[in-house]
Amino acid sequence: MEQSEILYVQMFGNFQMSYRDKPLTGERRRDTHFMSLMQILLHNVHTGVSRDYLEDVLLGDRDVENRHQALQTIVYKAKKKLRSMGLPEVNYIYLEKGVYFWTPLIHVEEDAAIFDKLCRKVSEEEEEAVRFELYRKAIYLYKGEFLSDYAGILWAGAEARRYSGLFCECVQKAAAILRGQQDWLRLEKLGRYVTATAPFADWESLIMEALVESGRHEEAKKLYADTVDSYLRERGIYPSERIMKMMESLGRQMKHSYEILDQIQEKLEEEGEEFPGGYQCTYPVFCGIYHVINRMMERGGQSVYLMLCTLVDGKGNPMKEGRRLEELSKRLREAIVCSVRHGDIINQYGNGQFLVLLINTTRENCSIVERRINQRFMAEGQRTGVQYHVNSVICKA
Repeated sequence: MEQSEILYVQMFGNFQMSYRDKPLTGERRRDTHFMSLMQILLHNVHTGVSRDYLEDVLLGDRDVENRHQALQTIVYKAKKKLRSMGLPEVNYIYLEKGVYFWTPLIHVEEDAAIFDKLCRKVSEEEEEAVRFELYRKAIYLYKGEFLSDYAGILWAGAEARRYSGLFCECVQKAAAILRGQQDWLRLEKLGRYVTATAPFADWESLIMEALVESGRHEEAKKLYADTVDSYLRERGIYPSERIMKMMESLGRQMKHSYEILDQIQEKLEEEGEEFPGGYQCTYPVFCGIYHVINRMMERGGQSVYLMLCTLVDGKGNPMKEGRRLEELSKRLREAIVCSVRHGDIINQYGNGQFLVLLINTTRENCSIVERRINQRFMAEGQRTGVQYHVNSVICKA
């Protein structure tokens, strides 16, 4: 059979069908019955789908007088549509002993079926190089979540979770092989692909590991900053503990050539830029400063307070997400920076939340800081506001 005579089906990411090297027209139209019928039939091309189950998928709980007749009408319309798309005139869909099948006269190649086949095959291989190549093929075949636009359909959602688990397993095992070979360049390439394919799944840790292990510390720092910014902006959360640990590893592995103290101090001063207002930093840096201050308090003489500033809506509830939250977060950050002293520490803890370490101050001064922030942040008629929580930092030594 010629390759051009095969019906190619993409299930990962957006659903697509192509025949004779051309996408089939009409598959993107919002004909949900046709789309759902094609997806489930082509995904189960060898086993078929029972009539009762197909009725449940296509008709759901709707009150239909004759469900068998309704399904037959959907199948009839689907056949007409397939013919109009340019497929050879055959009986595309047929019923046999209560099970609907796709015709064997038009061969189907589905990316998800190939993915399954690769995963089964890799378990039979003992040679590492062959296993890696099978993992690699499976990983690059995965272009996104299975039927990502149809995750609300029960069977599609279940398959999406199954394939996501298999994808993660392939990535982890391929990474383990590259780690054992100390092939950091290919590990970085793998990490960048899977991060783009499955965003916000913490795959940035693979890129971070490759950069750290290959001594590209400045690139690792930038990746970390970009990752934290992306997670906060898009999801309002920090990356996972894996990436945080990578940063700790980066700090331990950084090595400097021998330099006399004056040169070291000069370099530190050159790298430290002067900014007005409080010192803004990432969460790991904030944690480090907090721990240092806690230790310094063992000697006494300092009073330190931790303040949490949270954006709230007109009803006093924390704001969740959206462009408005991003705009207000930016304004609140600027208000906080300008309202605290030069030696105070600021971290954007999440979307609409900020942590502030107020150094060598009093509880009364914390209230003054709150008023300053409000004066700079609040505008006339503004319904949103800031909720403050303040705790004293108590030395636990």
